[in-house]
Amino acid sequence: MATSITDYLSTQSTPTNTTAAAGSTGLASTYETFLSLLTAQIKNQDPLSPMDTTEWTNQLVQYTSVEQQLQSNEYLATIANQGGDSMTTAVNYIGKDVSAEHDTATITASGSGTSWDYKLDGNVASTLLTVKNSNGDIVYTKSIENETQGSHSFEWDGKGSNGKAMAAGDYTLSVTAKNTAGTEIGSTVMVKGTVKSAEYENGEIILTIGDNRVPFYKILSVKEAAAA
Repeated sequence: MATSITDYLSTQSTPTNTTAAAGSTGLASTYETFLSLLTAQIKNQDPLSPMDTTEWTNQLVQYTSVEQQLQSNEYLATIANQGGDSMTTAVNYIGKDVSAEHDTATITASGSGTSWDYKLDGNVASTLLTVKNSNGDIVYTKSIENETQGSHSFEWDGKGSNGKAMAAGDYTLSVTAKNTAGTEIGSTVMVKGTVKSAEYENGEIILTIGDNRVPFYKILSVKEAAAA
Protein backbone atom coordinates (compact mmCIF):
# COMPACT_ATOMS: atom_id res chain seq x y z
CA MET A 1 0.00 0.00 0.00
CA ALA A 2 1.14 3.54 -0.68
CA THR A 3 0.03 4.70 2.74
CA SER A 4 -0.26 2.53 5.83
CA ILE A 5 -2.33 3.30 8.87
CA THR A 6 0.84 3.60 10.92
CA ASP A 7 2.13 6.28 8.53
CA TYR A 8 -1.24 8.02 8.64
CA LEU A 9 -1.36 8.02 12.44
CA SER A 10 2.15 9.43 12.67
CA THR A 11 0.94 12.51 10.80
CA GLN A 12 -2.03 12.93 13.15
CA SER A 13 -0.54 12.25 16.57
CA THR A 14 1.43 15.47 17.04
CA PRO A 15 -0.98 18.43 17.08
CA THR A 16 1.75 21.07 17.35
CA ASN A 17 0.91 24.77 16.97
CA THR A 18 -2.79 23.99 17.26
CA THR A 19 -5.25 24.19 20.12
CA ALA A 20 -6.72 21.09 21.70
CA ALA A 21 -10.12 22.02 20.29
CA ALA A 22 -8.75 22.35 16.79
CA GLY A 23 -6.94 19.03 17.14
CA SER A 24 -10.10 17.33 18.31
CA THR A 25 -12.04 18.73 15.38
CA GLY A 26 -9.34 17.63 12.96
CA LEU A 27 -9.32 14.13 14.37
CA ALA A 28 -13.08 13.83 14.02
CA SER A 29 -13.04 15.18 10.47
CA THR A 30 -10.48 12.59 9.36
CA TYR A 31 -12.15 9.63 11.01
CA GLU A 32 -13.64 8.48 7.70
CA THR A 33 -10.18 8.60 6.15
CA PHE A 34 -8.85 6.44 8.96
CA LEU A 35 -11.58 3.84 8.41
CA SER A 36 -10.94 3.87 4.67
CA LEU A 37 -7.25 3.18 5.21
CA LEU A 38 -8.03 0.40 7.66
CA THR A 39 -10.47 -1.22 5.23
CA ALA A 40 -8.04 -0.89 2.30
CA GLN A 41 -5.23 -2.40 4.34
CA ILE A 42 -7.37 -5.41 5.24
CA LYS A 43 -8.47 -5.91 1.61
CA ASN A 44 -4.96 -5.63 0.21
CA GLN A 45 -3.08 -7.77 2.68
CA ASP A 46 -1.24 -10.79 1.32
CA PRO A 47 -3.53 -13.84 1.82
CA LEU A 48 -0.44 -16.03 2.18
CA SER A 49 1.03 -13.71 4.81
CA PRO A 50 -1.82 -11.90 6.53
CA MET A 51 -1.06 -8.98 8.82
CA ASP A 52 -0.52 -9.86 12.44
CA THR A 53 -3.66 -8.95 14.38
CA THR A 54 -1.42 -7.50 17.08
CA GLU A 55 -0.40 -4.79 14.62
CA TRP A 56 -4.05 -3.93 13.97
CA THR A 57 -4.65 -3.66 17.69
CA ASN A 58 -1.64 -1.41 18.14
CA GLN A 59 -2.84 0.90 15.38
CA LEU A 60 -6.33 1.17 16.90
CA VAL A 61 -4.87 1.82 20.35
CA GLN A 62 -2.63 4.51 18.90
CA TYR A 63 -5.58 6.24 17.27
CA THR A 64 -7.62 6.05 20.48
CA SER A 65 -4.73 7.43 22.55
CA VAL A 66 -4.44 10.45 20.29
CA GLU A 67 -8.16 11.09 20.53
CA GLN A 68 -8.17 10.81 24.33
CA GLN A 69 -5.15 13.09 24.68
CA LEU A 70 -6.76 15.78 22.55
CA GLN A 71 -10.01 15.56 24.48
CA SER A 72 -8.15 15.78 27.81
CA ASN A 73 -6.20 18.82 26.65
CA GLU A 74 -9.40 20.49 25.52
CA TYR A 75 -11.07 19.74 28.86
CA LEU A 76 -8.14 21.12 30.87
CA ALA A 77 -8.02 24.23 28.71
CA THR A 78 -11.71 24.80 29.34
CA ILE A 79 -11.23 24.50 33.11
CA ALA A 80 -8.29 26.91 33.04
CA ASN A 81 -10.22 29.46 31.02
CA GLN A 82 -13.25 29.25 33.28
CA GLY A 83 -11.09 29.60 36.39
CA GLY A 84 -9.39 32.68 34.99
CA ASP A 85 -12.67 34.28 33.97
CA SER A 86 -14.23 33.55 37.36
CA MET A 87 -11.31 35.02 39.29
CA THR A 88 -11.32 38.11 37.09
CA THR A 89 -15.01 38.57 37.82
CA ALA A 90 -14.48 37.90 41.54
CA VAL A 91 -11.71 40.51 41.76
CA ASN A 92 -14.08 43.04 40.21
CA TYR A 93 -16.37 42.52 43.22
CA ILE A 94 -13.76 43.89 45.64
CA GLY A 95 -15.07 47.12 47.15
CA LYS A 96 -18.65 46.33 46.09
CA ASP A 97 -21.60 45.62 48.38
CA VAL A 98 -22.91 42.08 47.87
CA SER A 99 -25.54 39.74 49.23
CA ALA A 100 -24.87 36.00 49.40
CA GLU A 101 -26.97 32.94 50.26
CA HIS A 102 -24.93 31.87 53.26
CA ASP A 103 -26.10 30.98 56.77
CA THR A 104 -22.74 31.23 58.57
CA ALA A 105 -21.36 34.48 59.98
CA THR A 106 -18.15 35.09 61.91
CA ILE A 107 -17.61 36.80 65.26
CA THR A 108 -14.04 38.06 65.28
CA ALA A 109 -13.79 38.73 69.02
CA SER A 110 -15.68 37.70 72.14
CA GLY A 111 -18.40 40.22 72.89
CA SER A 112 -18.74 41.44 69.31
CA GLY A 113 -21.87 40.76 67.24
CA THR A 114 -22.83 39.94 63.68
CA SER A 115 -25.88 40.05 61.44
CA TRP A 116 -27.84 38.12 58.83
CA ASP A 117 -30.65 38.82 56.42
CA TYR A 118 -33.39 36.31 55.75
CA LYS A 119 -36.07 36.18 53.10
CA LEU A 120 -39.52 34.67 53.73
CA ASP A 121 -41.45 33.10 50.86
CA GLY A 122 -44.81 34.13 52.34
CA ASN A 123 -46.52 35.88 55.23
CA VAL A 124 -45.92 34.07 58.52
CA ALA A 125 -47.58 33.98 61.92
CA SER A 126 -44.43 32.94 63.78
CA THR A 127 -40.71 32.89 63.08
CA LEU A 128 -38.10 31.12 65.18
CA LEU A 129 -34.50 32.26 64.73
CA THR A 130 -31.91 29.78 66.01
CA VAL A 131 -28.18 30.48 66.30
CA LYS A 132 -25.74 27.58 66.64
CA ASN A 133 -22.00 27.53 67.20
CA SER A 134 -19.53 25.58 65.08
CA ASN A 135 -20.18 22.46 67.19
CA GLY A 136 -23.89 22.57 66.35
CA ASP A 137 -24.92 23.64 69.87
CA ILE A 138 -27.83 26.09 70.15
CA VAL A 139 -26.57 29.29 71.81
CA TYR A 140 -29.43 31.70 71.10
CA THR A 141 -33.06 31.70 69.95
CA LYS A 142 -35.54 34.44 69.20
CA SER A 143 -39.25 34.22 68.39
CA ILE A 144 -40.98 36.80 66.18
CA GLU A 145 -44.70 37.05 65.38
CA ASN A 146 -46.49 38.18 62.22
CA GLU A 147 -43.81 38.84 59.65
CA THR A 148 -44.58 39.65 56.03
CA GLN A 149 -43.26 38.01 52.91
CA GLY A 150 -39.90 39.39 51.80
CA SER A 151 -36.57 40.37 53.31
CA HIS A 152 -35.82 40.95 57.00
CA SER A 153 -32.69 41.66 59.01
CA PHE A 154 -31.45 40.11 62.24
CA GLU A 155 -28.79 41.87 64.28
CA TRP A 156 -27.24 39.62 66.90
CA ASP A 157 -25.17 41.15 69.71
CA GLY A 158 -23.08 38.03 70.10
CA LYS A 159 -24.57 37.07 73.45
CA GLY A 160 -26.15 33.72 74.22
CA SER A 161 -29.62 33.17 75.64
CA ASN A 162 -27.95 33.21 79.08
CA GLY A 163 -26.66 36.75 78.47
CA LYS A 164 -23.01 35.75 78.27
CA ALA A 165 -20.78 36.87 75.42
CA MET A 166 -20.00 34.12 72.95
CA ALA A 167 -16.44 33.28 71.95
CA ALA A 168 -15.00 34.33 68.62
CA GLY A 169 -15.84 31.88 65.82
CA ASP A 170 -18.40 30.89 63.21
CA TYR A 171 -22.11 30.88 64.01
CA THR A 172 -24.98 29.59 61.89
CA LEU A 173 -28.50 30.97 61.68
CA SER A 174 -31.53 28.83 60.86
CA VAL A 175 -35.04 30.15 60.29
CA THR A 176 -38.25 28.23 60.99
CA ALA A 177 -41.30 30.15 59.80
CA LYS A 178 -44.94 28.99 59.89
CA ASN A 179 -48.22 30.48 58.73
CA THR A 180 -51.47 30.59 60.70
CA ALA A 181 -52.28 27.01 59.66
CA GLY A 182 -48.98 25.78 61.10
CA THR A 183 -47.53 25.07 57.65
CA GLU A 184 -43.83 25.82 57.35
CA ILE A 185 -42.95 28.63 54.95
CA GLY A 186 -39.74 28.55 52.94
CA SER A 187 -36.91 30.91 53.81
CA THR A 188 -33.41 31.87 52.67
CA VAL A 189 -30.64 33.03 55.00
CA MET A 190 -28.11 35.54 53.67
CA VAL A 191 -25.10 37.60 54.70
CA LYS A 192 -24.24 40.92 53.13
CA GLY A 193 -21.43 43.45 53.24
CA THR A 194 -18.50 44.88 51.32
CA VAL A 195 -16.09 42.50 49.58
CA LYS A 196 -12.54 42.87 50.89
CA SER A 197 -10.69 40.18 48.96
CA ALA A 198 -10.93 37.17 46.63
CA GLU A 199 -8.71 34.08 46.70
CA TYR A 200 -8.54 30.44 45.64
CA GLU A 201 -8.97 27.91 48.42
CA ASN A 202 -9.26 24.14 47.88
CA GLY A 203 -10.18 24.61 44.23
CA GLU A 204 -12.85 27.27 44.66
CA ILE A 205 -12.96 31.05 44.88
CA ILE A 206 -13.65 32.49 48.33
CA LEU A 207 -14.70 36.10 48.92
CA THR A 208 -14.15 37.86 52.21
CA ILE A 209 -17.35 39.82 52.86
CA GLY A 210 -16.90 41.95 55.94
CA ASP A 211 -15.69 39.38 58.47
CA ASN A 212 -17.26 36.45 56.63
CA ARG A 213 -15.70 34.06 54.12
CA VAL A 214 -18.19 33.04 51.45
CA PRO A 215 -17.86 30.87 48.29
CA PHE A 216 -18.10 33.02 45.17
CA TYR A 217 -20.89 30.94 43.64
CA LYS A 218 -23.22 31.88 46.52
CA ILE A 219 -23.36 35.55 45.54
CA LEU A 220 -26.93 36.68 44.85
CA SER A 221 -26.48 40.38 44.10
CA VAL A 222 -23.80 43.03 43.76
CA LYS A 223 -23.94 46.83 43.70
CA GLU A 224 -21.72 49.84 44.17
CA ALA A 225 -20.72 50.40 47.79
CA ALA A 226 -22.68 53.02 49.64
CA ALA A 227 -20.93 56.37 50.01
CA ALA A 228 -18.99 56.73 53.26
